Amino acid sequence: MRLFLCLACLGLAQADLFTAIADLQTMLGAEKNIVPVVKEYIAAEQERLDHLKKFAEEYVTRNSEAQETGPEFVTNPINAFLLIKRLTSEWRQVEDTMRNNNADRFIKNITARREGNEVKFPGEEDLSGAAIALLRLQDVYKLETHDLANGYIRGEKVGHRLNAHDIFEVGRAAYNAKDYYHCLMWMQEALNRLENEHPPSIAEAEILEYLAYSLYQQGNVRRALSMTKRLFAIAPHHPRARGNIKWYEDKLDGKEKEGELPAVVNKRVEWDGIPERDAYEALCRGEETPLTPTQIRKLYCYLKMDRPFLRKLAKPKLKRATVQNAITGELEHASYRISKSAWLKEHEHEVVARVNRRIGDMTNLNQDTSEDLQIANYGLGGHYDPHYDFARKEEKNAFKSLGTGNRIATVLFYMSQPELGGATVFNKLGNALFPSVHDALFWYNLKRNGDGDLRTRHAACPVLLGVKW
Repeated sequence: MRLFLCLACLGLAQADLFTAIADLQTMLGAEKNIVPVVKEYIAAEQERLDHLKKFAEEYVTRNSEAQETGPEFVTNPINAFLLIKRLTSEWRQVEDTMRNNNADRFIKNITARREGNEVKFPGEEDLSGAAIALLRLQDVYKLETHDLANGYIRGEKVGHRLNAHDIFEVGRAAYNAKDYYHCLMWMQEALNRLENEHPPSIAEAEILEYLAYSLYQQGNVRRALSMTKRLFAIAPHHPRARGNIKWYEDKLDGKEKEGELPAVVNKRVEWDGIPERDAYEALCRGEETPLTPTQIRKLYCYLKMDRPFLRKLAKPKLKRATVQNAITGELEHASYRISKSAWLKEHEHEVVARVNRRIGDMTNLNQDTSEDLQIANYGLGGHYDPHYDFARKEEKNAFKSLGTGNRIATVLFYMSQPELGGATVFNKLGNALFPSVHDALFWYNLKRNGDGDLRTRHAACPVLLGVKW
């Protein structure tokens, strides 16, 4: 029954919930709504099973009497009648009760709520996105796998301890992304956790297969062979174990198969094409060039928005943020930008018009050609890798639809303050600016001659804990 319920949920799952904390918060309501439905289903099933149990007990009692009496039992016409009745009309009632599965009715109830958008359910993409977010946070903030699996971040208990199956799912997401560096670490952690689980939350064989292949991909062929032999020993009918043993043995020569197993090699592969990755991550961790007191004073914005008008206006409009493909010019989703955004026009609310006027007063820039006000909400491990806000010379049609030319400047307000992470970092300047409510950043993207200022390459660091607007 559990499998059926899960499959029914997947059909109407909504993806991209992981890209905005605002959407994730709505899932709390979804879970709350499900609990009474599941409890009602359990009560209905219990009533049905109690009814069947009563039938069974009556059958046992009457049949015991018949067995004690022997063949003479049915010579009594009343006994014969009752026996026939039990095996005809009463048995039909038993069959009807057994067939009366309540699951369909309750699943339809949940389905109706989902189709009416009363509740939002995550999909497989959300599960994968949430797992990849953990890996991103692990890398950027140098978090240990064991600590995360135990619910610790920077020495503080912030979440529940993961079981072996939870840990396995994180590793599987890494595997599906061909990230064998993380897959190896998380599958090993899952295997370690499994040793102390009674009953186990996942089969050891499942973990071993992924772990062996990740070891192989990271250059640990002998260990991959060892893990696969262990897999074959506990699951001799596994469909791939025997073939994989032969495969790994063929990769080794005679000498390599002998002696103690070498230490595990697990090097992180830089595949994302960001040359300043190390510098960017160091800035996110706060390893920066300190700002002077004068610079810090200039960062405070005296425009206070104590009431969340803009967030309320933006929430219904939030859509997954996009990036422009430098080759095709098309807008598309990207793993290096995890957030949702909404664009607010002046006529939608007087507050929007007021904010735009104050930005004009603050910057002394004409607002006639400014873009609509963009409100962003970051998701699980939400971030935006190093980028420019202006269009480079090779990006001919970057802002063609706006008809306003290149972006002269950027002003960025912080409407919330994450507990950890979420800094805005400028790689070339070596500065990291951590969000603080009412603070604002302003910079010119272009030089006076219209060329882009390469010093403005910046990034939004992953949000480690809390909410960032």
